[in-house]
Amino acid sequence: MNRENKRKQFQNGYYKNHRCDDTFTCKHCGRVVVPIGAGTQHRNHCPNCLTSLHLDDDPGDRAADCGGQMEPVAVWVRKSGKWAIIHRCRVCGKLASNRIAADDNPMMLMSIALRPLCTPPFPLERIEEMTALMGGEGRMR
Repeated sequence: MNRENKRKQFQNGYYKNHRCDDTFTCKHCGRVVVPIGAGTQHRNHCPNCLTSLHLDDDPGDRAADCGGQMEPVAVWVRKSGKWAIIHRCRVCGKLASNRIAADDNPMMLMSIALRPLCTPPFPLERIEEMTALMGGEGRMR
């Protein structure tokens, strides 16, 4: 069933209050994704590559016309201590937060979490100079 048929079949906001038992094929890595093992009633991304699709304007409404791939760009920890993935649409740039699922690839999650440390927004060769400019010690020990 494609997105257009699903949108016509279900009323607006249907997925906000109903579980989503759909099996789908990931548009990024090609893996068949089943809802079993997610630990949630709303599977919305591939547990292998963590990619999602831009289907909703608001969670569960299936009203987005974009349909672009939502790439995982960051992770953050909610007040409850639960991790969530920040997705960015490759087509329109919209950002969305989705909680992680129980069967998400832990290596992918960690690689996304460590990305800022691996590629900092400044050259590491200049860290001593930058520290001195901010009033810190000029030499790191």
